[in-house]
Amino acid sequence: MRNARHKPSEFVVCIDNTGYPVSLERHKIYRVLPDKDAAEDGEIRVVDESGEDYLYPTSYFAPIKVPPAVEKSLLHAS
Repeated sequence: MRNARHKPSEFVVCIDNTGYPVSLERHKIYRVLPDKDAAEDGEIRVVDESGEDYLYPTSYFAPIKVPPAVEKSLLHAS
């Protein structure tokens, strides 16, 4: 049974990397870290190519749902 307090991980795919060609790869899946303040400002916090989390425009990403096996693999890789 899933813990009621557990929030599933969120993932997005990069659809635009204008201004961030080294930090973001188009068509790559990125993990989202919750950041309410950033969301209010139209930004999203993702773990980028550096392995660190940074803020980027929300419009640069499209939310996706991944199957449990893929989620487990992505979380293990990060």
